[in-house]
Amino acid sequence: MTANTQSLPVGAWAQGSLGRAVVSVLAGTILLALSARVEIPFWPVPLNMQTFVVLALGLVYGPVLGAATVLAYLGEGLMGLPVFAHGGGPAYLAGPTGGYLIGFVVAAWVAGQLAVRGWVRNPVTAIAAAFIANLVVYAFGVSWLAVVLGDLQKAIAVGVLPFLLGAALKIAGAGLLGYAFARTGRGGTAG
Repeated sequence: MTANTQSLPVGAWAQGSLGRAVVSVLAGTILLALSARVEIPFWPVPLNMQTFVVLALGLVYGPVLGAATVLAYLGEGLMGLPVFAHGGGPAYLAGPTGGYLIGFVVAAWVAGQLAVRGWVRNPVTAIAAAFIANLVVYAFGVSWLAVVLGDLQKAIAVGVLPFLLGAALKIAGAGLLGYAFARTGRGGTAG
């Protein structure tokens, strides 16, 4: 990595103007909506590509723009736009996947914070940052799923265990994408 790329902050390519930030948020919400449709049906939580996109947004956009993008996505869904895996509307967040969706906001922020601290400058630490942020998704998701199902063990059995292999691949992919953007000087060190 050259000295020039090291001096560029995470998310620098999306900052610089309000217009770029708005376009970045819109592009991110579109990616999230599309990633919800790339799905392998499971019950009560589907396996899709949203977590990959959330982790990548945090690592590439940084904590503020990454979390803002996910919040905008949730706002679109709450307004009734069919951006979630199976529709939209306020009741969706009360369902079994509501905790995962809320966890996405915090996970994007955590991934972005780790990117700002330089974790994306090395592929191993970039993957570790994605792993830590993914744990946040599981913490929120399983906690809410346990409330919905009335059983923590069942929530872990149906909300974590079937997804571990897919999660490992998404974590590695998001971490490597964050690393690749950091190497080009376009990824995640701005607030």
